[in-house]
Amino acid sequence: MEETQTKKLAVIGGGAAGFFGAIQTKILSKERISVQLYEKSPNVLSKVKISGGGRCNVTHSCFDPEELSKRYPRGEKELKRAFEMFQPKDTIRFFESRGVKLKTESDGRMFPVTDNSETIINCLLEEAKRSGVKIRTKISILGIYKNEDPNGKRFRIQTEEGEEYFDFVLVASGSSRKVWGWLENMGHTIESPVPSLFTFEISDPLLDGFQGLTVQDVEIIFRNSKLKQKGPILFTHWGLSGPAVLKLSAWAARELFDTDYKAELLVDWVPNLSRQKLREIFLEKKKDSPAKKPASRSEFDLPSRFWERVWEKSCGPEKRWSEISSKELHQAEEILKRTVLKVSGKGVFKEEFVTCGGVRRKEVDFSKMESRLHPGLYFAGEVLDIDGITGGFNFQNAWTTSYIAAKAMADI
Repeated sequence: MEETQTKKLAVIGGGAAGFFGAIQTKILSKERISVQLYEKSPNVLSKVKISGGGRCNVTHSCFDPEELSKRYPRGEKELKRAFEMFQPKDTIRFFESRGVKLKTESDGRMFPVTDNSETIINCLLEEAKRSGVKIRTKISILGIYKNEDPNGKRFRIQTEEGEEYFDFVLVASGSSRKVWGWLENMGHTIESPVPSLFTFEISDPLLDGFQGLTVQDVEIIFRNSKLKQKGPILFTHWGLSGPAVLKLSAWAARELFDTDYKAELLVDWVPNLSRQKLREIFLEKKKDSPAKKPASRSEFDLPSRFWERVWEKSCGPEKRWSEISSKELHQAEEILKRTVLKVSGKGVFKEEFVTCGGVRRKEVDFSKMESRLHPGLYFAGEVLDIDGITGGFNFQNAWTTSYIAAKAMADI
């Protein structure tokens, strides 16, 4: 096909969204679009490499678009329709058709059966090479501009090496303040980026010495808030982590940022028991086992060391059921049903970093992932004001939005 008939796409960002968008554009356009991918660092797909503890949490086995969209604190409405176009089943199909089999873990997270992120990286690199994507690393881009020249190309990419002209630009740069600055100069609004997935820094004697301990079923809620989550909690040397904490941090990202990560966390360690039922169980113990020490045997699937701590705080570890007063029983109930912990700051979730914030969603046509201000300018992944909870949802956002952008360009 003659060069004059070939459209040109510049992909900004060498992460999951950038690679997938580049590959899908080549596939769907049947070579009618040439693709050049820019990455400022020497290495591409670096976030893929460290994700999931080096295993790469590719996606999640939630296959209903409506249910799937509810895993996104920002972007639920827009992604519901997007997932009807490309969802986890399509992600699985893409990778498995290229020899990468995925497995589903008990919590729905999906990983390559190799448990190695290099499997995903190699697949994307090989597919990019096979489909003819030109990858340029260590390229410093200075800006993206609308092109006013009469040569027919819509956009000008300015690099340290000179100028290049393109029909389309796919911005898949993640949480890059530099790129957001370019987009602001083009008239786009950037919702202020703040951290989304993080752990809670808490210093409280109740938690001391439990590093590495997990409580499987806990409900947490911020005081004076409707934001709550239920699930496993992990004790750390700085406070609390685990799925329930990370999910709550995502939903409360902006509120916590506004309070400088100072808040009161209410913890229900036995959410499946009402206070009344808990009191009935305690009174039954006093009646049936008066000589036994409550601290000596853990109840309600709570770790034994934590269970002992509850009784240490309420009445002392050596008291027998018959010796415990109503006031002391009430104190134990209060700890189990409504522990109040002061959050004093945030920690980082492993080496991964997710933000909420980015290009304002109203300025994007999500049926094409195209800018409403500049036709031919597309977005994918975390450059948008979209973020998901932990569990493979942020990668699925990357696969979905980049696919939709690629299809829109291929259909022109």
